[in-house]
Amino acid sequence: MGYQPRLRQKYQEEIIPTLTEQFGYKTVMQVPKLLKIAINQGIGEALTDKKLIDSGISEMTSITGQKAVETISKKDVSNFKLRKGSPIGVRVTLRGEKMYEFLDRLISVALPRVRDFRGINDKGFDGRGNYSFGITEQIIFPEINIDKVNKINGMDVTFVTDAKSDAEALSLLKEFGLPFKNQKK
Repeated sequence: MGYQPRLRQKYQEEIIPTLTEQFGYKTVMQVPKLLKIAINQGIGEALTDKKLIDSGISEMTSITGQKAVETISKKDVSNFKLRKGSPIGVRVTLRGEKMYEFLDRLISVALPRVRDFRGINDKGFDGRGNYSFGITEQIIFPEINIDKVNKINGMDVTFVTDAKSDAEALSLLKEFGLPFKNQKK
């Protein structure tokens, strides 16, 4: 068998038995899976400077290892001087091996580089087992050369799972190693 990402192997060998024991699943198919990771970066200044979209695409491509595409506005908003069809951001959807590789780099390299990091908030669940959180600076990723960054942008990261509830998704993401804050209730 060929190469297999470390977190995929961890999912099959450790996470499936742990979640089965925790939630009492009767079959392996009931255990929630991480389906995809969607990364989105809104670049509002791209309306005046078109080069920001190109630099955003190149940065997002180097971070994720997959070609990023620009997001296009769907309607006119006169208050923002926004025209329909204008590029306003960059996005990538990761699945399979690239998803596990990105998650591994996010957990082990990027998040520990955040200044004053105390964990990510566990309030970003949507009620259907999906989790979103924001990253304020793209320079936490080692693939980004700080000297070549035109503008510091944040990004939104969304984990899409097939979990039936937020509790199942939280357990799945904790088992993968996402550093959630310790909430005292």
